Amino acid sequence: MSLMLRILVGLVTGACLGLFCPQFVSVGVLGEMFVGALKAIAPVLVAVLVVASVAKAKNGLGKRFRTVITLYVLTTLLAAIVAVVGSFIFPVTVDLKETQIDAEPIELSDVFSNLLTNMVTNPLQAVASANYLGILFWSVIIGLGLKLKANEKTIDVVNDFSEVVSKVVGWIIQFAPFGIMGLVFNSVSQSGLDIFTDYGRLLLLLLGCMLFVYFVLNPIVVAFYLHRNPYPLVFRCFKESGLSAFFTRSSAANIPVNMALCNKLGLDKDFYSVSIPLGATINMDGAAVTITVMSLAVAHTMGIEVSLMSALFLSVIATLGACGTSGVAGGSLLLIPMACSFFGVSNDIAMQAVAIGFIIGVVQDSVETALNSSGDVLFTATAELHDRMKKASGSPFGF
Repeated sequence: MSLMLRILVGLVTGACLGLFCPQFVSVGVLGEMFVGALKAIAPVLVAVLVVASVAKAKNGLGKRFRTVITLYVLTTLLAAIVAVVGSFIFPVTVDLKETQIDAEPIELSDVFSNLLTNMVTNPLQAVASANYLGILFWSVIIGLGLKLKANEKTIDVVNDFSEVVSKVVGWIIQFAPFGIMGLVFNSVSQSGLDIFTDYGRLLLLLLGCMLFVYFVLNPIVVAFYLHRNPYPLVFRCFKESGLSAFFTRSSAANIPVNMALCNKLGLDKDFYSVSIPLGATINMDGAAVTITVMSLAVAHTMGIEVSLMSALFLSVIATLGACGTSGVAGGSLLLIPMACSFFGVSNDIAMQAVAIGFIIGVVQDSVETALNSSGDVLFTATAELHDRMKKASGSPFGF
């Protein structure tokens, strides 16, 4: 039985157990173990893969990296604009009342300060704390050092170690059906369907914008670069990356899954071993949608007139903020007060929207992560195929 079919069986089994046997709480431990194992091995995998890739990288990867970074940032900005348009066409209000939440809002200056600080943190600490910005920075530096000074035998040892870690990740992924079963059980048994009735319109707007971005906007961008039907690639990335990211709700935990998918697609390992963790850091379409929709929902509730220029400025701020808070738990939600401050909304009121975000997060965060993580593979493949097409004068590539 294929892995995807086994995952489907685990999904259905977990949903049924969550609905009819919620007392079987030990089932949920399987999900926690699976995500924990992926989160534990992912930083090590990224570190050794990036070091090995940079150390033995050939010339000619620079254009691909420029293309994929452009795709990551451009689509995040476009996602924020989609959220603005959606919020103007379907204005949503929220019930603002006294709400307590133990979290502090994030200022934009703090975002950039955290970026620079995280980049130069201790490399061992970066791996231990899953700080992917620090992992990327030091892995590239170490990889360059090996490329310039190490002999072939040393580079072969590093490459062999990366292969061993990749094999371990493959073993862990084989346990995905049990992990998905536990994760679905936890969601169904704990949350039920109440969030759909209490915050239905807000949730529909958020999910509608995110799905529009993935199934309409992103394919248009991919088609522009590849000049062919993008949907075979879009659907494959959604099926093999988006679905697992939906249940794990962690871009970091989904990095090994994305690496495996890139390998199946026949992409260059030297390229995707860097672009995938980079995407987990700056490709934040879903986070940009969340920040924009929630901020405008507060503005509509307060009766604030939002001009077109203010909305476009909000899109830029949401894009910068989303890219800078990828490593923070609930980072997209904690940027809502900063965005609301541009409309003159007080922090006390804005934090109530943050609380609402945490309530609907069981669905919103799952879809947001699926959009972000599957987009990492989608744009990595697009950048590489675009580069191949230019070299081969547009010869076709299949999937």
